[in-house]
Amino acid sequence: MECRIDLARAFVKPAPMLPIRDHHPSATLPLITYALIVLNAGLFLAYWPLGNEEAVAQVFRSWGLVPAQLSEGAGWTGLFTGPFLHGGWFHLGLNMLFLWIFGDNLEAELGRARFLGFYLVCGVMGGFVHWAVAPGSAVPVVGASGAVAGVMGGYLLLFPRARVDVVLWYVVGLRVIALPAWLLLGLWLVLQLWGGLSQPVGGSGVAFWAHLGGFATGVALCLRPWRRRGGRHFWRRFHGHPPQSGPAVPVVRRRGMALPPLVRGPFHRD
Repeated sequence: MECRIDLARAFVKPAPMLPIRDHHPSATLPLITYALIVLNAGLFLAYWPLGNEEAVAQVFRSWGLVPAQLSEGAGWTGLFTGPFLHGGWFHLGLNMLFLWIFGDNLEAELGRARFLGFYLVCGVMGGFVHWAVAPGSAVPVVGASGAVAGVMGGYLLLFPRARVDVVLWYVVGLRVIALPAWLLLGLWLVLQLWGGLSQPVGGSGVAFWAHLGGFATGVALCLRPWRRRGGRHFWRRFHGHPPQSGPAVPVVRRRGMALPPLVRGPFHRD
């Protein structure tokens, strides 16, 4: 059964490390992030236990993105449905893990409706870029890689110094270290560029250009919100970390008056 195994393999295989969480849980409940995780998992469970590889492959051919069909003016629905299909438990789990790590803060910053639109646009653009690079490929492309990569791109732009815990595994054991988002996601981006430029499209089983297209779209869509928040001033104000209590509200007070104590959100942890 042929399909693209995207974000999971592209991150884990080249380097012995795995992001597991960030240090900045959202102060608001990330309903859209959770709903997307449930939707992806539910759809996976609807077709994966069909009993044979041919049946699953037929699902991918019917609902995944097939670039050759798109080049012929057909199969355009795969741009929208392909990001909700996955090629296995590992594939699904890694994509949803990255969405859970990076999605909540971006959803809190953009708002739920805009975050949902952002996610969908990044998924579509990731598939479009892959089609532009390999318009004659007959291999179905499935996976949320473009959409999740877009979330990672937006996260990198808005919160470059956020701390992300990463598990490193060695021959003798495991170790958890905290890395800044700019280093972790910058390394991921370099790996995608290297993979996309060094390997023939369709030869690796990884849709590198879908990752890059989604990532670039995420950065581009977050440029305006970043600038509206002050650009570099936004970075300096929050030290490159996600705001912990939602958008700041200007307070006018008389000289000498004390501000009320900061009330932490229900999902804050020190």
